[in-house]
Amino acid sequence: MSRFDAPPTSAPRTLARVALGAILAFAGVTHLTVARDEFQAQVPSWFPVNDDAVVIVSGVVEVTLGAALIGWARGRVPVGWVVAAFLVAIFPGNIAQYVEGTDAFGLDTDQKRFVRLFFQPVLVLWALWSTGAWRDRRRLKG
Repeated sequence: MSRFDAPPTSAPRTLARVALGAILAFAGVTHLTVARDEFQAQVPSWFPVNDDAVVIVSGVVEVTLGAALIGWARGRVPVGWVVAAFLVAIFPGNIAQYVEGTDAFGLDTDQKRFVRLFFQPVLVLWALWSTGAWRDRRRLKG
């Protein structure tokens, strides 16, 4: 079995994968449209790339990953790993928002920004569980 021909998952995993895909795609679209300024405010001050470029690229990546989660069930295992890696890669931005005290998306207190930090690991686990990426990592050969 190749990594692009994953075995089926349960209905709850499939629903969770599609829901995560929809959330990512929606977030990506808002990166590119109505929430662009809010996302720019979340780019860490120390990051050496233009804020708008970061928001545009991350928005396109989120739309792409969301679409892949929804529409590419056979490739869900590698997509799950890529989504998890993406969520880990953007986590420093969440930490910077807390450390720098940046207000965005209603996160206007240190407590709210701190609590939000605990949701990123949940999203990583959601990506790995819903795609079966962790479960099927040894079954699939490339």
